[in-house]
Amino acid sequence: MSRPLRSTAALALAVAALTACSSPDAPDPAAAGPVFEHVHGIGIDPADGALYVASHDGLFRSGPGGLVLAGAGGRDLMGFTIAGPGRLLSSGHPGPGDTLPEPIGLAESTDGGVSWTPLSLTGEVDFHALDTVGETVYGYDATNGLLRASTDSGRTWDVRATLDALDIAVDPLDGQRVLATVQGGTAVSTDGGRTFSTPTGPQLAYVSAAPNGTVYGLDLESGLHTTSDGGVTWTATGTVPGARPQAVTATADEVLAATAGGVFRSTDSGVTFSPVR
Repeated sequence: MSRPLRSTAALALAVAALTACSSPDAPDPAAAGPVFEHVHGIGIDPADGALYVASHDGLFRSGPGGLVLAGAGGRDLMGFTIAGPGRLLSSGHPGPGDTLPEPIGLAESTDGGVSWTPLSLTGEVDFHALDTVGETVYGYDATNGLLRASTDSGRTWDVRATLDALDIAVDPLDGQRVLATVQGGTAVSTDGGRTFSTPTGPQLAYVSAAPNGTVYGLDLESGLHTTSDGGVTWTATGTVPGARPQAVTATADEVLAATAGGVFRSTDSGVTFSPVR
């Protein structure tokens, strides 16, 4: 039975203790590139296949020499998603000398993260999670503990539910199905985030849906779990190195994950992982 959901803050406190408020684990010795204080989002731009890492210290982009700063240097990019070819969306907090407000609200970049244009809720909302399907954008408003949705690519918003969550994922095959990681497991909405089921399954921190609808989730020890039935049942697959989870993104060909030990990718549906160089 669906119902409005308001969970406790215990999950958020647990993950905060594991991640942002403590010293990072040593990076994987085989990894190369920048060492991130904290990663808030990962994505692949379908326009050119570039990998983006949204972090506490700006946005990084893959290149011939590895991950390099793409833009927003010093900005704390919280919610981050790639909404389509060449279109990046982010939220968070401005960096030193930044012209964006605090909090940023929703901002858009169409030049690979070099420049950003405020779209909506500037100075009002800090989205800690963003996901899209078509023209619809879902955002977890951590400032107010709300799930918001926009049906016009992030320009105007409706409040859908009061929610204490860490992450959200929308089913690309059914834009009304939204999964949220909350205390007690994963809660599922089938009405566009207006109401959610009682949470079930493993205690996950971060979730992401692949284009075929398979959802991947990282637990508190960076164990990876998958579901192909919209969150009804979950299967453990593998473990991402680095222990403390930070982000996960599933694409058609691979699973990308960030932990306190670095950024990693899997090309075998999350069974094994190798560092992103």
